[in-house]
Amino acid sequence: MTISDKVLDFLTKVHYTGDLPPGIEIMNPYRTSTVIWDTCQRFYNKYYNDSTTRKLILGINPGRLGAGSTGIPFTDTKRLNDKCEIPFDTFVTHEPSSVFMYEMMEAFGGIRKFYDTFYINAVFPLSFVKREGSRILNFNYYDSKALLHEVEDFIINNIQKQIKICGNTEVCYCIGSGKNFSYLTQWNNRYCFFKEIIPLEHPRFIMQYKSKEKSNYIKDYLDKLSLY
Repeated sequence: MTISDKVLDFLTKVHYTGDLPPGIEIMNPYRTSTVIWDTCQRFYNKYYNDSTTRKLILGINPGRLGAGSTGIPFTDTKRLNDKCEIPFDTFVTHEPSSVFMYEMMEAFGGIRKFYDTFYINAVFPLSFVKREGSRILNFNYYDSKALLHEVEDFIINNIQKQIKICGNTEVCYCIGSGKNFSYLTQWNNRYCFFKEIIPLEHPRFIMQYKSKEKSNYIKDYLDKLSLY
């Protein structure tokens, strides 16, 4: 099987059926949108149609305007069209995290080289949202102790599945240097997934609070991603 075959098989089957705290919902675009599923097939068959091992990068859980909308981690519709050259005109999303990631990929040596080297997904591979009146907000798996308790076994199981997709246990790059890195480290200490976990600052934090230092953070990404 190619990496693309493995990823698409994983996305076909990923489905959470457990309990959730009140007010928290899950978005699973792989099951609810034929347009997004077609986009995923085109993307992974374009960039992962080989059997070469990849290094794993794990974010927190997909944002609703990134992978929650396109099915591709850290990829909004603008980057999907302009950078990946995969036409998508059903709707338009703009995600600052996607802007940072694709600028970093270009600095790495280009999108093709980046995806030839890395596979990106998330600790929890589906999107959480919280409704506050008419507002729909992104929600992280660790924002609620009750939520974390419910989804922990699902997280462990899906980390193991994504390791099999990549075929590499030397290193995992963790996007989110705070709680995501802390929890992933705790699970790694318990289950020995990887020899090393290397934290990367989250693009959302960079773009929201440190945008003037973006070039420094891109350099930090490149330095760390080149360690292995």
